[in-house]
Amino acid sequence: MTALLALLGRMAVTVAAVLAAAVVGGHLWTYYMEAPWTRDGRVRADVVEVAPDVSGLVSEVAVRDNQPVRQGDLLFRIDRDRFMLALREADANLASRRAALDLATANAGRYGQLTDAVVTKEKREEIAAAQQQAQAATDQALADRDLARLNLARSDVRASVTGTITNMDLRPGTYVAAGHGTMALVDAASLHVDGYFEETKLPRIRMGDPVRVRLMGEDRDIAGRVESIAGGIEDRERGASASLLANINPSFTWVRLAQRVPVRIALDRVPDGVALIPGRTATVEVEQLPERQASR
Repeated sequence: MTALLALLGRMAVTVAAVLAAAVVGGHLWTYYMEAPWTRDGRVRADVVEVAPDVSGLVSEVAVRDNQPVRQGDLLFRIDRDRFMLALREADANLASRRAALDLATANAGRYGQLTDAVVTKEKREEIAAAQQQAQAATDQALADRDLARLNLARSDVRASVTGTITNMDLRPGTYVAAGHGTMALVDAASLHVDGYFEETKLPRIRMGDPVRVRLMGEDRDIAGRVESIAGGIEDRERGASASLLANINPSFTWVRLAQRVPVRIALDRVPDGVALIPGRTATVEVEQLPERQASR
């Protein structure tokens, strides 16, 4: 009797161990293979390439590397002397053109009072054409003056968005060219996390789902929500073709890895002291809503 009880006890322990292993195995399978989470996440943001609209020597640098700035803050200034001289020249040219227009207008008025017996039709047309040319020259001079004024204003390069200056190596005396970047400005309003989820987990992700994000090296979670799912990813099996026909890779591997699809996560609450630096690695976990779990 004692031997039978011992055998039954061992069998019960074995069955319990097998059941426990099956439960744990099933939980691990669901967690790793089906649950919508990924360690492949990145902090991202829009980066503005700060470039001057005019060329010239830098006379003043008002910021330093990695400095937070607000929209409209002065970043650096290009020497203004040349632009001020150009504006004075444009003002003088505009005054001259306006004087010529006034004279042409006065001549047209005087000739307009004369009869056809005194002034020929050709002379009237010549006076009218001279007035129109003077008007066009004045309009051109006005546009040149406005352009010179705009160039003077654009010699002050200001922050277009609120964010952080980075990768800056600009010094007074440096010659900068129009359209060439001088530093990067990280747009603080665009900070978000991109989670790269396996395509097999997408059915469990919906817009607006709450998300927990944890950056590598941090011990506190960031609260967020699913904002959008990428509309497409690159097809690596299809290449370009000179004949414009589809060029498909003829090889096929039996082991097919699930594609990674970017899911954009909007950040709702960031704990104090957590540095949101674009490029940092993050673990992203989409929390399942109770009504969704009940429907599965």
